[in-house]
Amino acid sequence: MADRYVEIALVKRGVTCTARLLDDRAPVTCEAVWQALPLGGDVYHAKYARNEIYALFEPFAATEPPLENPTVTPIPGDLCYFSFAGTELGARSYGYDREVPATTVVDLALFYERNNLLLNADVGWVPGTVWGAITEGLDEMAAACTDLWRTGAAGETLRFSRA
Repeated sequence: MADRYVEIALVKRGVTCTARLLDDRAPVTCEAVWQALPLGGDVYHAKYARNEIYALFEPFAATEPPLENPTVTPIPGDLCYFSFAGTELGARSYGYDREVPATTVVDLALFYERNNLLLNADVGWVPGTVWGAITEGLDEMAAACTDLWRTGAAGETLRFSRA
């Protein structure tokens, strides 16, 4: 199979990067994401994992992908897939400005800098599936993510599409 690529964008900021799908390491997750593209939603900056931005989506795969190519220490350029019961994200302390559904929620995340640790004080370790690796535009995306952290995410969209 030829390499497949996705474009990730912070729409309002006009910043994009490109990532290669890790079909050899997370084939089920990659196929599920690929078939669902394009996807876009409100962007959030992580509170606990550190250098992460993400968007939440309703489940898009016929069957929830298994944990593949897992990590609890993502590195810069990793794209991760998480699946949560909505009740796991329902605490007001998470800061969502909308109701998180009680059903399953898919979290597609981009890690842009070092020293990330997927440890949640409410539930413990939160392993994610690494399904993509940024190949172009990481420095520009990291600068935009830092700006998002400092100036706010309100009104910004994180979009994933086929490249």
